[in-house]
Amino acid sequence: MMVSKDEAQRAVATLLEYLEGEGASEREGLQKTPQRVIESWTEIFAGYTMDAREILDATFNGEGYDGIVLLRDIEFTSTCEHHLLPFRGRAHVAYIPVDRIVGISKLARIVELHARRLQNQERITKGIADDLEEKLAPLGAAVILEASHGCMQCRGVAKQQAVMTTSSMRGVFFERPEARTELMQLIQQPSL
Repeated sequence: MMVSKDEAQRAVATLLEYLEGEGASEREGLQKTPQRVIESWTEIFAGYTMDAREILDATFNGEGYDGIVLLRDIEFTSTCEHHLLPFRGRAHVAYIPVDRIVGISKLARIVELHARRLQNQERITKGIADDLEEKLAPLGAAVILEASHGCMQCRGVAKQQAVMTTSSMRGVFFERPEARTELMQLIQQPSL
């Protein structure tokens, strides 16, 4: 059953009353908060309305290119499904084409599709790699995410500098250490 926008706004108003007490919705600063929250969530969670097949649909002839294609340092922000707190970081997405290549903006968009949902970092990493394999059928696909998690920084253990790294190595990146080593060297090169 689909929840209406009005029902979602009422749920936010209920949460505000839980936090602030009865009459929270009458305070000037909170009067439009339920509407603002739902509008922001529509943008933050836009990944639910995106389709990986559409994003990766426009491929091009690789013209025999058989090296690593890497888009690194793709900034992303996601929301932890366990605490509804943000986590943010960088994604490095790579593949080795067989016949088809994809525009580089599509690699950033596929990261956004997965990040703009209630998530855990492991699922984002795996989902991006799955999509690359399914659509491009490359010799190898690799996805590495590095992120700082709000749920670790502002509650619980309160570790401000902790960074979680996840990776998914497929095909030659999993099977051949030299391919993985070359990828890691490319990722670690100084930025422009």
